[in-house]
Amino acid sequence: MPEELSESAKRILKEGSIKARVKRSGMLQMMTFTIKRIQVGNSHYVELFLDRVIDTSELLRLANELGLPIEAQNGRAFPTGKGAKDFLGL
Repeated sequence: MPEELSESAKRILKEGSIKARVKRSGMLQMMTFTIKRIQVGNSHYVELFLDRVIDTSELLRLANELGLPIEAQNGRAFPTGKGAKDFLGL
């Protein structure tokens, strides 16, 4: 795995999912995010996936906190300063 991944991101990739606190509709809830692989050309990248709607600001907060891209029903967020190419092949 690339060196720039945080220890928590490496642990999440190893386990395949994570339960995280998410603010939805003004309430904190525990949600389970699973690893999803997205095909890009001949390669793929990984992201955490949740089949619920989450505020965009909350998606960005979680992406920065966990160090991995996150997708929900209403969009996708990458950690600040990173894009799909930073997570190719994980």
